[in-house]
Amino acid sequence: METYIDIHCHILPGIDDGADSLETSLEMLRMAEADGISQMILTPHNKPWHTKIDHTGMRARVDQLQKRLCQEGLAIKLYTGSELYYRGGLAEELDQGAVETLADSQYVLVEFDPLADYDYIRNGIYALLSGGYYPIAAHTERYRNVCCKTNGIIELTDMGCFIQVNAGSIMGKYGSGTKFLTRKMLKEDLVHFIATDAHDLYKRNPCLSQCAQYIGKKYGESSAKRLFYDNPMCVLRGEYIRNREEN
Repeated sequence: METYIDIHCHILPGIDDGADSLETSLEMLRMAEADGISQMILTPHNKPWHTKIDHTGMRARVDQLQKRLCQEGLAIKLYTGSELYYRGGLAEELDQGAVETLADSQYVLVEFDPLADYDYIRNGIYALLSGGYYPIAAHTERYRNVCCKTNGIIELTDMGCFIQVNAGSIMGKYGSGTKFLTRKMLKEDLVHFIATDAHDLYKRNPCLSQCAQYIGKKYGESSAKRLFYDNPMCVLRGEYIRNREEN
């Protein structure tokens, strides 16, 4: 595997708690390219209490950043997206084009409060599925009431939800408990995407290679390719990822 695709990052400048300037964005993108990332979906937070950017504004900002990358000699391809904080009526917002899907596909990156009840998360996933969308649960390892429930993650994946975890979680950046949990999820084949969730150049940086090497050695190169390239490419192409039971 020569390159990786990142479906979750906060690199678009000046929108959320990610990159605070164009200069920081460019430094993060240089770091990502040096690490082997070739394509990235930019996913700024979309929360009810945050300033929102419509599709036209998002497209313009991504195009502007892409143009600057070309001027800087960087080859990373950028796509529009968002990390959608779940709320009632989100499927309707998607239908109206008021919020971003991932790379203009039917995939949506959805975030829940870490302490949200399991039933609330399950019902939210169901609502998005019923609307014809393919929900990807952002950094699933943070949802205490999903992870502590017996077969909670399995139930969500059986419904049709896809699971994303952060590379830093697997590599122990956020504590031994989170590392143990994410590695257990990997062992049980419950992860569909591993992403950076990059916010800065240091603690939450845009790097995947170390984690990809770990996955390749532990589970085989085919597993690493599926998690870091094949499944993300399905998102970019708008192709449905089939679960094991559907293959």
